[in-house]
Amino acid sequence: MNAKRGDVTVDDAPATLPDDWNQGFVTRSAEELRQTVAARRTRGPNKQPTKEQVAVRYSPEVLAYFRSTGAGWQTRMDEVLREYVAHHKAA
Repeated sequence: MNAKRGDVTVDDAPATLPDDWNQGFVTRSAEELRQTVAARRTRGPNKQPTKEQVAVRYSPEVLAYFRSTGAGWQTRMDEVLREYVAHHKAA
């Protein structure tokens, strides 16, 4: 049976498996929920930091070009900038 748009039936959701609940938790208040979720989203320190996070503004044309190259575009942009630096270092 096909459900109409907006209608939901039990058949729309697959049954859960025991492993689906491994990361589950119980909270008793909205504040406890916020704290628990925030603690899970916090990343630990990078063991070998190789890059520095900064906010930079680029022209729309530059971003459009690199984004159009697909996944990994930020890494490719970094490689282009590294190449530029290597060729333009003061001797």
